[in-house]
Amino acid sequence: MSTTTYDPETLREAYRHVWFVVARSEDIGTPQPAQLLDQPLVVFRAEDGTPHVLDRRCVHRGGDLSMGKVIGSSVQCPYHGWRFDGASGGCSHIPSLAGEGRIPPKAAVRSYPAVERFGHVWTCLGDPVFDLPHPPEIADLTLEWRAARPIPAKCGFMAATENFRDMAHFPFVHEESMGEVNPVVPDLTVEREGREVRASYHYPRVPGADFSSAGDSWMHYHSYAPGIATILYDFGPEIGKRYLMDFPSPVSYDECVIYWAVATDQDFTGGSVDEILALETVVFNEDTPILEGLRPREVPLADQALEVSCPADIYTLNYRRATKFAVDTILKSRRPGP
Repeated sequence: MSTTTYDPETLREAYRHVWFVVARSEDIGTPQPAQLLDQPLVVFRAEDGTPHVLDRRCVHRGGDLSMGKVIGSSVQCPYHGWRFDGASGGCSHIPSLAGEGRIPPKAAVRSYPAVERFGHVWTCLGDPVFDLPHPPEIADLTLEWRAARPIPAKCGFMAATENFRDMAHFPFVHEESMGEVNPVVPDLTVEREGREVRASYHYPRVPGADFSSAGDSWMHYHSYAPGIATILYDFGPEIGKRYLMDFPSPVSYDECVIYWAVATDQDFTGGSVDEILALETVVFNEDTPILEGLRPREVPLADQALEVSCPADIYTLNYRRATKFAVDTILKSRRPGP
């Protein structure tokens, strides 16, 4: 039986060992600011194309490295021109040093791993406990991806992820985009294995609604707790499949950036990937104000607030169990051995 408290500080320390997105790949041609779990970061692409993530604060006089520029494999501070290597974080050049001047040994910022997947740059502040997933449901698809514009949201990243798993809010939050959806959520068979949760939900076309104009579909939900949620839309052999990924990133405990992406299979006939992106953008824009009105602003895993659930919450309740499993696994891996 778990003895974890799941309080905000415990979660914050655990999540330092989880991969999160810090930028879209298409945005890092110039240094970009990011903040992950209260840690200010700079994300940039070196001239050889390699993505890098470093602490944002220059150790010389506190300059903001995201305001600097890329020189070779380094980012140059905008204040005094100190350069920091993207791979190691070590200072590679100090313009004010004369001739054979020695770079101080402590002149370095912390560097973090950087992986590009799904059109985004992912990093981990500590030693990652879980690998970044390769969802098996898309392994045999040929997908065209679009990384959506990131959405800053004043809510916790777990609340944003959970919203993406919630079917009961469709007719209320998405009345404009989804139309008159039946508010009754049918019985769902939800499967959880470790930090993964799956369920399939039949979504009939709603006349007059852009969201389902392509036709009836099966929405195959798959989550990797704590912060990756996907839906594979299967419209059948005549129309094909499209895909949606949601991976909110914790700026702090109760604030996040909702990163997400869409993709269409090569045989999909229900619209171009740009049309699907526009359609899903409307849905996300309907969600954000509701998420920012939640109190508390993050899922109260430590029972900080009274919540009453019903059968329609079976997926989100399993998501919470999966998240606790992930946290327990991380904490166990971090404990000193006997």
